[in-house]
Amino acid sequence: MGAELHSFGTMPLKSKRSPAEGEFLFEIDEQPTEECLTALGGVPLFVRTARSLDVPGSVKRNLALKQRDRGFDEATYIESFLVLNAAGGDCLEDFDCLREDGGLAAMLGHAIPSPEAARKFLYQFHDSEKIEQAKRDLPEGEVSYVPEDSRALRGLAQVNQDVVRELARRCAGERIATIDMDATVIESWKREAKATYEGGSGYQPMVALWAELNVVVAEEFRDGNVPALKDPLRVAQQGFAVLPGTIKERYFRGDSACDEEELLSWLRDEKRANGPVGFIGFAVSARMNPVLREEIAAIPAEKWQPYSEDSGAVKECAQVEYFPEETAANRYREPLRTIAIRIRKKQEELFADGSAAKHFAVRTNLWDWKPKRLLEWHREKAGTIEAVHDVLKNELAGGVLPCGRYGANAAWFRLAVITYNVLTAMKRLVLPPDMQKARPKRLRFLIFQQPGKLIHHARKTVLRLARTWNRFSNWKHAMEVLVLPAPS
Repeated sequence: MGAELHSFGTMPLKSKRSPAEGEFLFEIDEQPTEECLTALGGVPLFVRTARSLDVPGSVKRNLALKQRDRGFDEATYIESFLVLNAAGGDCLEDFDCLREDGGLAAMLGHAIPSPEAARKFLYQFHDSEKIEQAKRDLPEGEVSYVPEDSRALRGLAQVNQDVVRELARRCAGERIATIDMDATVIESWKREAKATYEGGSGYQPMVALWAELNVVVAEEFRDGNVPALKDPLRVAQQGFAVLPGTIKERYFRGDSACDEEELLSWLRDEKRANGPVGFIGFAVSARMNPVLREEIAAIPAEKWQPYSEDSGAVKECAQVEYFPEETAANRYREPLRTIAIRIRKKQEELFADGSAAKHFAVRTNLWDWKPKRLLEWHREKAGTIEAVHDVLKNELAGGVLPCGRYGANAAWFRLAVITYNVLTAMKRLVLPPDMQKARPKRLRFLIFQQPGKLIHHARKTVLRLARTWNRFSNWKHAMEVLVLPAPS
């Protein structure tokens, strides 16, 4: 009997079929529903933010592209492009997906343009003459150029500046502005794309970010063969020009492309032209040269201080006695300070190039800061401007350029930038603290992609969402905060 019980106790139980293994319990009706439904019930919060920041009004003031009254106006086109970015579309054909969402047009109060209409709208930002003029102005021996923006592109840039200034006005407590600037490569296999330093082909826009407010204050679209070292001052000046007058402290951070004489001279000059008067503290990665390498190699062992370490390497820092010859404009100014970084592997292994240590350096005018603090502060740009590049290219539509026309691609990228800034404004103005760092894909999951149904009753249209709004805020609060500007 005991043996029988023992045998029974070890018998495997009959396997229960999981619901995940079965067929669906429904059939698909090939006929579309006649109800007014939407898969984007949270998108109106984004659109309300854009309208509250007066994006449509700014478009009306700064963009005049249409020759006839037929079709969509400029503000409707721009809003549609912003919605495409916010909803996750990354090509013109995705406008068809938005057009199939019947509830979206009912919520916005306007239809969505077709892909072909949107393409023709983008083409109006292209000006072939600007490109030909840039080619004619090329100095002998140079091959890369940055054409002047078309009138339409300048107008779109002004729209972005208006967004930043309006958000800054509503966040009036900001007193510090750090401009982080960096270029990024967008791969492209279009025939018109130029070779990049990474070996492929594409484009390389330069972007300037106001780090404290997390908004892009300036950007310049560029072909892939334009080196990041080319004319960075122009973008920096545009970025600082957007900052409000309430800012009391100004700083600048950049990589080695910003170790450029014209830019650094402008930053050092407290009476600088085309910029704010006063001190701008900066730190930029140094471009290594033989003299700097020799000075770093000559640093005594006792001068190196611990900077940071991880599981595989130790980082140390030290001040370098490196004072290259100054230009006439900087000869009587306080010299720049250079901080060296040495990286060594913990197991005394060699790097791939056979060296026992790798060396980097940072140039700065911040003499009062301790080396470790300065390097940590400079390194923070990896979490600001580099994160912005990632979002623009991989979570918004900035990384998939629509055509071969330079100006149209520049406008497409600029629209992704405006979307980024409106999303930042939405988070700062109406979302709770735990969502301030939410990326677009998180906002889509929690807010934008809410199923909803639009009900027409008693001459009113009511949006009924499938989920409560309490996870992030509520519609009533959002509408009270996101006040629409008075009609012009």
